[in-house]
Amino acid sequence: MTGVALLGLLLATAGGLAYGRQRFPVAFWLLFGLPLAWGRFLSTYGSTMVACGLAVPPSRARALAGWAVGRREARPVPPRIRRLGGSLTGLRVRLRLPGGLEPADVTAASSRLRHAWGVHAVHVVELGPGVVELRMTGYDVLRDVRMPRRLPSGPMVVPVALRDDGTAFVRNYREIPHALTLGANQSGKSVYQRNLIMNLARLPVALVGIDCKGGVEQIPYAARLSALATDREQAAELLDALVGEMEHRFALLKECQRTALDSPDEEVASDIWGLPAYVRPVPVVVLVDEVAELFLSGTKKDEERRDRMVANLIRLAQRARAVGIYLEICGQRFGVELGKGAATLRSQLSGRVVHRVNKQTAEVGLGDISSEATTAATAIARDRVGVAVAGDASGGWSHIRTPLVSIAETAAVCRAHAHLVPDLPALDRHRPSARGEEDGPAEPGPFPRPRSGPE
Repeated sequence: MTGVALLGLLLATAGGLAYGRQRFPVAFWLLFGLPLAWGRFLSTYGSTMVACGLAVPPSRARALAGWAVGRREARPVPPRIRRLGGSLTGLRVRLRLPGGLEPADVTAASSRLRHAWGVHAVHVVELGPGVVELRMTGYDVLRDVRMPRRLPSGPMVVPVALRDDGTAFVRNYREIPHALTLGANQSGKSVYQRNLIMNLARLPVALVGIDCKGGVEQIPYAARLSALATDREQAAELLDALVGEMEHRFALLKECQRTALDSPDEEVASDIWGLPAYVRPVPVVVLVDEVAELFLSGTKKDEERRDRMVANLIRLAQRARAVGIYLEICGQRFGVELGKGAATLRSQLSGRVVHRVNKQTAEVGLGDISSEATTAATAIARDRVGVAVAGDASGGWSHIRTPLVSIAETAAVCRAHAHLVPDLPALDRHRPSARGEEDGPAEPGPFPRPRSGPE
């Protein structure tokens, strides 16, 4: 083979590998990236930890043992590897930290570890006292979102998006009952809402929509909604009904507690999840599409209605978690410019998902969580639609991206699960009408609402 032919073959091979890495990142990672990263990690682990300042001086016993075998200098001790494994997205390494190191030290060195081992990113997760896991990704998993095959599950656990460490981002309403989602136009906020509604539609929950833009965002999902408000007047009445439902549930909870005075302490319920299944009311998720519309007021009558709606939202955010009513508040902006009550409501929304926004909105959404998260939200590029920064009151945050889902797909799932719409008499007058789709337009009529009985 001539030199020219050999050069051409090498160039063609390099081009093929580059094309495969771009178009088929998972296959490329499994065939080439994973073996190389694994070998690089094992061969350089000790020296890399020492260079990154993640090794501690040896104990006196270890130093004496080294001196006994003829070592002139005691070697620093790096974290001990407990588990090492590969995945479709990267490497997972579980480490036991020696005395003198804390998870924050490993997090601070994550960028240096990434370059040392030639991976796309290194994320540090604390699993317990002195135990951390390095989640290394071999490529940009958010470029082409593919949800993991094994997804977390639970009574109110909803997978919504993919984290940048390759794991699923979920909305766990029992841990984080209320959330605020912000995003500018064309940032992917609507796609996030569709994923949320589509996955909630499959669960035995009641969905309540408030869309004061005439219902253009939520009307396609009417088949699965227990109630829908499409203007401010309807929204005010619906929020009044939700507060009434909340008070009714508290009365039910109090009655069950009174009748359970002779029960063991562990069976006394402080929220609806401690009640027997045949008594427990169905959870309710309230989806507010554009919260700024509820804060608008022009006349004195509008201002009175606005104050009533805001007060009801705050009451729900402060008290409704115990009785299974959860809030999903969405908007393009959310700040002091909305007026009285905005700051109080925001403080009750512990979950935060912020898409591409300006600096002021990012500070409102993430400023009380982490300054780094605020900077990350303002740095999201315009061509990264659907990418967001998700955080919570604990101060932790990460990049996420939702899979692309169309309105038609979400509406189809809602129609397929219309039989799950529960019977909530307090919301009956706010139920959206339905149209038959098989035989063409039909007269509006209610969906069947099966009553739940003892299990």
